[in-house]
Amino acid sequence: MENLFTDEWFMKEAFKEAQKAYEEGEVPVGAVVVLDNKIIGKGHNLTERLHDVTAHAEMQAITAAANFLGAKYLTECKLYVTLEPCNMCAGAIYWAQLGELVIGAPDTKRGFMATGHQLLHPKTLVKTGIMEAPCAQLIKDFFKQLR
Repeated sequence: MENLFTDEWFMKEAFKEAQKAYEEGEVPVGAVVVLDNKIIGKGHNLTERLHDVTAHAEMQAITAAANFLGAKYLTECKLYVTLEPCNMCAGAIYWAQLGELVIGAPDTKRGFMATGHQLLHPKTLVKTGIMEAPCAQLIKDFFKQLR
């Protein structure tokens, strides 16, 4: 039997969160945290609504997952995020000791990979390019709309 819960399936769930952000006038980034093929945390950017520069999608999803588990370490979890995390979020991913990070589109201007994978916990696996085109297009559309 084929596994329905693929990286693409979970990235689509993160993309739904990004679409919520888009509709709310937030930079459209979405994230979900998964444990044993179950979403235990999700979030989208809330920086404008909360007037909080730390209210990124990844931070929202990590906090929700930690609250769900009642634990601060997410070593058995996967984080799916539509846009490459910034350095701040990479730091949170490090401290949460996430097992795997799955990225949709790269962020060549503010993404953590410009400074290298050393920002992540050494055991965190990284996978890129899942639904890259639609994730990138949503960001492009958002900023095109602003101009």
